[in-house]
This record gives sequence, C-alpha cells and structure tokens, in this order.
Amino acid sequence: MTLEKTNKLLTVQALMGGGYNRNGANLILNEVQREHSQQAVDPLISTLELKRLFGFTAETEFRN
Repeated sequence: MTLEKTNKLLTVQALMGGGYNRNGANLILNEVQREHSQQAVDPLISTLELKRLFGFTAETEFRN
C-alpha cells in the first residue's frame, strides 16, 4: 500500500472516529509498519492527530 493511499484511508478512519474505526486504523498502521517501517508510521500518527483520537503514540508497535 502506498503512503498516499494510507493517508487517505486513515483520514476517513479519523473523521468517523469510534471503536470500529480505531481497529481499522490499527490494521492500516500495522500494514504500513510491516511494509515501510516505524519511521513511516510515526509521522502519520502525528499529522492525523491519532494520539488525540485513538490514543496511538509514536513508536507504538501495531499488531493484528
């Protein structure tokens, strides 16, 4: 998955909020982490304010 597509998908999850969307964001970040490394995940968390919305923090390891 490209980082551009990831950004679009995570934006939708963030806009909708809620528990199911948190799980969806977790799965997306897991895939980004696997394909692109943690260094690609941390800016997404910061840029999309995923800490405020879902409690995700930088350097979190996402797993299925």
